[in-house]
Amino acid sequence: MSGYTHVEGLSSEGVQRLRSVYEPLAGSVRALIDATIRSEVDADEVAAVRAQIDDATARLRAEQIDGPFGVRITSDGDRMPWGNPAIGIRNPMAPPLVIIKDGDGAVRTDFHLGAAYEGPPGHVHGGMVAMVLDHVLGEVAASDPDSPRFTGTLTIRYLRATPLGDLHAEGRITRTDGIKAFAAGHVSDADGITAEAEGVFILPKWARG
Repeated sequence: MSGYTHVEGLSSEGVQRLRSVYEPLAGSVRALIDATIRSEVDADEVAAVRAQIDDATARLRAEQIDGPFGVRITSDGDRMPWGNPAIGIRNPMAPPLVIIKDGDGAVRTDFHLGAAYEGPPGHVHGGMVAMVLDHVLGEVAASDPDSPRFTGTLTIRYLRATPLGDLHAEGRITRTDGIKAFAAGHVSDADGITAEAEGVFILPKWARG
């Protein structure tokens, strides 16, 4: 499938080295996004900061790839979906989610959503809640890297508004049927579940052998 790139000669140690370079950069830009939303400095200071940002952007663009990052696969089989808007460590738009796989096959993640993800005042945009649930259920449905499954349908029930701040999400497979996996999960805060979802995830034609 287009977008999956095998990188020869890149070991797990090399991945960690790259991670140590680019993950902090994304974190700094993530903080910049939050500061941009909430700052109330005067116009002259905004103009000065903008000039610095434009200069930094030009420096980063001095050498870059064509098109999106895709998913890079190393010599050791590590996958690097670093541009992903849910988990991508190089994507400042991503929270990013850190997915933990439990022994029973379920997945979970604890994460924080701040001002950049606001929809209704003080609460997470519903589309962001949907993205989190889509990714978490997709992770559990595609737990075998040799048998990826993509979203066929996703049904979400918003039980109440999800507040900004510290959140939790989890998902599990409910059943499988041939090329389809059925999954369910939810997002919650300290007071309980805010949204729950069910989805059908399908093995794509190119991966059916």
